[in-house]
Amino acid sequence: MSSHSHTAKATFPTESGEGLTATADVTLLDRVNRVVERCLEVFTVGLLLSLTMIVLAAVALRTFGGSLPWYDEVASINLAWLSFYGAGLAALKRSHMGFPGLITKAPIALRSSLFITSELIVIGFFAVVGWFGYQVLDVLAWDSLIALPTIGLDVTQSVIPISAALFILCELLSLPHAWRKMCAGVNSEEEEIAEAIRLAEQDLKEHRS
Repeated sequence: MSSHSHTAKATFPTESGEGLTATADVTLLDRVNRVVERCLEVFTVGLLLSLTMIVLAAVALRTFGGSLPWYDEVASINLAWLSFYGAGLAALKRSHMGFPGLITKAPIALRSSLFITSELIVIGFFAVVGWFGYQVLDVLAWDSLIALPTIGLDVTQSVIPISAALFILCELLSLPHAWRKMCAGVNSEEEEIAEAIRLAEQDLKEHRS
């Protein structure tokens, strides 16, 4: 008899320093998280590689007296796209800068209130950014890039509403896991340190063997 879910275990460091073992079913939400994460990783890596190739090509051409007329515009747009879409990937991984130590030290009632308030502020902010970014596209549709007039500014600036919607989606997808960690008093910084120590010990054992 087949099962529609698999069991996964994870150990998190708690405030007392003891390990907290959490058992969670791999649900549809977890699968969606993985798919979105892989897609964002592939897309952002593609943007990074394309930016690298453009910069290297421009440097090589300038070395031999040539130039790319569209380099400045395309490179800056590529970098902006990388930043915006990379922010969505960071939201999915909950890797943005924060102060988890302050929240985990607070009582559970205050901790929950701060968590909900911060989520509402973040989602509300990007909802406003996405809405007005979408409204601006109608204005930019009449303009285009200087070096590449066939590409309209509405295409290049579409990253604003799209990435804003994507950021909200990633925030919502990662919300249940972040909520469970917050309720358990898990400090994400201590979790990362513990994981780094575990990997280092594992590498050391493999090296000695």
